[in-house]
Amino acid sequence: MSSADTHPLNSLYRENQSWLRGWLYSRLGCSETAADLAQDTFLRLLKTGNYPPSGESRRYLTRVAKGLMIDAFRRQRIEEAYLETLSQLPEAVATSPETHHAIIETLVEIEWLLDGLPVKVRKALLLRQLDGLPYAAIARELAVSVSSVEKYVARGLAACCLALEQD
Repeated sequence: MSSADTHPLNSLYRENQSWLRGWLYSRLGCSETAADLAQDTFLRLLKTGNYPPSGESRRYLTRVAKGLMIDAFRRQRIEEAYLETLSQLPEAVATSPETHHAIIETLVEIEWLLDGLPVKVRKALLLRQLDGLPYAAIARELAVSVSSVEKYVARGLAACCLALEQD
């Protein structure tokens, strides 16, 4: 018997893969996406080495799969917004599939980073970096002091720098 046959994921996969694919299909209505997310769920377990406790397999798999569904919906929403933005440009520059994928992945990472920031920090950073508003205008918008805005923007930029260092 090979070590692959005795791996804890092997029996978990055999016993639950079909059920999980069906559960995902009932929520997504697409058999291909359900199959992909079911595979991604087991791949996530393999990568992390975290397996469900005895008797908790389906609940654990459901939790992991729900997280992956949320990630997939988020990615889809970002990609749709990106494509909409490209379509509105006067002369959209054609990008290769690899470049397109890299841009979408970067946007997903940025959204994930921003989503982890406190609301005022995120708003202050976006108003400063994207809209170019001065600190005084941001302070009025957020109903806080200018020094608070300075701290919020610094905190947001520090989080961005930390994320870059981790990559």
